[in-house]
Amino acid sequence: MDILSLARTLRTRVEDPLTDILTAAKLLGNPRMPLLLALSKGVIEPVYRVSFLAAASGSGVLACLAYRPCDVASLADRLGVPAEDRDRLRAWLDLGVRLGDLSVTVEGCYQPASIPARALAEPGNDAIAAMLEEVARFHVPALLDGPAMLRDGRRFTLGDQDGAVIARSTRVVQPFVEEAVSRTLGRGRELRLLEVGCGSGVHVRYAAELNPRLTAVAIDLQKEVADQAAENMAAWGLADRVETRQGDLRTLALEPQFDLVTMHNNIYYFPVAERVEVLRRVRSLLAPNGKLLLTTGCQGGNIALEVLNLWFTNADFGGPLPREAELADQMERAGFVDVEATRIVPGEQFWSFVGTSVRPVRS
Repeated sequence: MDILSLARTLRTRVEDPLTDILTAAKLLGNPRMPLLLALSKGVIEPVYRVSFLAAASGSGVLACLAYRPCDVASLADRLGVPAEDRDRLRAWLDLGVRLGDLSVTVEGCYQPASIPARALAEPGNDAIAAMLEEVARFHVPALLDGPAMLRDGRRFTLGDQDGAVIARSTRVVQPFVEEAVSRTLGRGRELRLLEVGCGSGVHVRYAAELNPRLTAVAIDLQKEVADQAAENMAAWGLADRVETRQGDLRTLALEPQFDLVTMHNNIYYFPVAERVEVLRRVRSLLAPNGKLLLTTGCQGGNIALEVLNLWFTNADFGGPLPREAELADQMERAGFVDVEATRIVPGEQFWSFVGTSVRPVRS
């Protein structure tokens, strides 16, 4: 009998009252029962719900159910599940019913039942859905596997991430990043932008909307992310103004012609020991009096930022999140002047950094 079954035994009425009393007495006499009950409702069920909701959202199940309730057959067709595996899909859906996030109509159709499930089914909440998926798929392993990784000498790799999910989840801070872009971006003149780590490309699109004379190069380290950004640019009618490329800032061939370089939520993809050199490389790509706008979460923030910090501390390609004073100092050491750090999420460790290159970097 598992922990949840033990806990429910105390709440479930059986046909034989004497058995009910004897079972309850036996369970209540177990010195471990308070811990089992506390873990059941306070820890285990929430973990199960996070995992189910992340999967229901990431797989497209909630998106299907957002339009109308679906039975197993129609849902399987829309998800591409083979007919022979429909019973397995039903078992998974029924667990969602047991958790309270789905319900079944009298016609046998499934629909979102809980407030979180109904909210995550809405297209406008995609960034929140992606953040939940990021927590379940990437943050939990950082906590669960941490000691074993230390013992075995393992580290996370870039392949352990899903770039598309990360690009979607970072949109939760999009309004704050856009405010920083709006304060920094020049208007009313031709402007050449380089975005390093473009993700889905939404920040480049915002900059292009603010300045119709802007042209840009958008790069991303992960090919699938860069390819998706290129598709997005075409869909947004920006393919003639924005060149999208896959590559590493440190090695990609680029001309020193940019008026503005932006880096959003990615400075921790570079090891701490390399960050000054990376920032110096950025400065080498700027025209005289060009600016760098960098936004990032910093250490000492909410628990999600701290787990993200743990993940990158255990990665083989990056490093811990920066501290605000540390990153400002690194920018100055790279040759930027007039470095300004601004908290852009009230009460949180999410900052923007702006620095100016007054002259080209000498090779």
